[in-house]
Amino acid sequence: MEDSPRLQRTLGIALRNSGYAVDVCGDGEEGLWLATSNDYDAIVLDIMLPKRDGLSLLATLRAQGRLTHVLLLTARDTVPDRVLGLRTGADDYLIKPFALDELLARVEALCRRAYGTKAPCLAVGDLQIDPATRTVRRAGEPVELTAREYLLLEYLARRAGQTVTRPEIEEHIYAGEIELMSNAVDSAICGLRKKLAGTPLIHTRRGFGYVLEPVPGPSPV
Repeated sequence: MEDSPRLQRTLGIALRNSGYAVDVCGDGEEGLWLATSNDYDAIVLDIMLPKRDGLSLLATLRAQGRLTHVLLLTARDTVPDRVLGLRTGADDYLIKPFALDELLARVEALCRRAYGTKAPCLAVGDLQIDPATRTVRRAGEPVELTAREYLLLEYLARRAGQTVTRPEIEEHIYAGEIELMSNAVDSAICGLRKKLAGTPLIHTRRGFGYVLEPVPGPSPV
């Protein structure tokens, strides 16, 4: 959420190019509606927003019990300003002007925390995923994936051992795509399975969704 149209576009493009599904807005009222209507992994929030300022928006989210990780953006660089932001419920704080690479690194760190891990790389059995370089290896051998296949695999890996539903995949991987084909998720899963040669890692939970794990556990009842 950023009121500067130019910075809003820049951040949106950079985050999408880094593989994130992104919603952007320029005022606090719309931002609050988006934040309460969606389950985001992280929110980048400017303090100086029209209609509702960022700190008020953040305080409302925390009062509602919403735990989404929030990175505050602000030109205010005094210690009291930073302390106020953190005590209001922010998870991280970035002073303008900032390097785009630093913002992306901070967002990546917040997303790791959202999935309960601090490890920079993901490992599921003999599958290794490096989010920083967007590379994948299976039993030490590189696996070439499309950008969409990579995003899907990383999302499944961050929730390894959990059943992930089709609607959850659509929301995180295909957000914003109006004309999404009904079999898009199934087709993407099929493509991933073919490229991840060897013992199957992606298992179907009929009527529920998919789970990524080395050995399939019992189906839900």
